[in-house]
Formats: sequence, structure tokens, C-alpha cells
Amino acid sequence: MTGLVITLVIFAVGTAIGLVLRARDGSIRLTRPGSVRSSAAADLPAPVMRAIDPESRITLVQLSSAACAPCRQAHARLSAAAEHSPEVHHAAIDITERPDVGSALGVLRTPTTVAYDSTGTEVLRVTGVPDTDSLVHALRPHLSPATEP
Repeated sequence: MTGLVITLVIFAVGTAIGLVLRARDGSIRLTRPGSVRSSAAADLPAPVMRAIDPESRITLVQLSSAACAPCRQAHARLSAAAEHSPEVHHAAIDITERPDVGSALGVLRTPTTVAYDSTGTEVLRVTGVPDTDSLVHALRPHLSPATEP
């Protein structure tokens, strides 16, 4: 009987964790001005600094891994968002090859997308596959009105 109770408790906890992770998947978290993430542009890893396009208002840096199926879907959505606006640039970094980048940025899972302005200040962060409409809406304050995606 004790084994059955333990099994049910483990199942309930696992289900609860799964539901929380599913609810957070693709959610956009805006970075508050003055927070640690928004103020450390000079401390960004070199691959991220090279990925940021100084000519674009926003650079979407996708941090992914080779064996990640959702990363391909996120890549397609981010590329489409960047194609619709000349002010948005999309770059991808494989953190399988550069785990130091993932560690420095606090990436716990892939895909994670971090949006930076042209100075390297973090604007927002998305863990999982982003919803295109939500992403476009979150980027609007950072784009010129005539060029919004």
C-alpha cells in the first residue's frame, strides 16, 4: 500500500511540474530597465556581441542546440518575424558548441530567445517556441511605427 501511495504522489508531482512548464513555454518576459540583465551589455559573451546587428533596432538571438526539435520551429518563426521588418535581425547560436554562452546568459533550456537593442541591452526573453503575434506585440515599443512587423 505504501508503494502505491508513493507512486501516486510522484505521478501527481510530475504532472504538476509538466503543467507548469507547458504553461510557461513560449511566454515572453520583458526585461525591466535597470535590472541585472538590461545593464550588463559590456559583459555579454563575445559570440552574442558579434551576433547583435548595430544597424537593427532589435536583434533576436536564438540560443539552441542541435538535438532540439522545438528549436527548428522557433528558428522558422523568428526568421519570419525578422523578414517582415528591416529593423529586426535574427541570429542563432548553438550552445552545444558554446556552453559558456548559455551559462553566462543563464539559459536553462533550449530554445531560448533573447532580444537585444542595438547597444546590447536585453529587451525581452522567451523560453520555448514563441508565439509570433505575442512576440511582435512585445517588440512594438522598440520599433519605428512605419516598420513594425
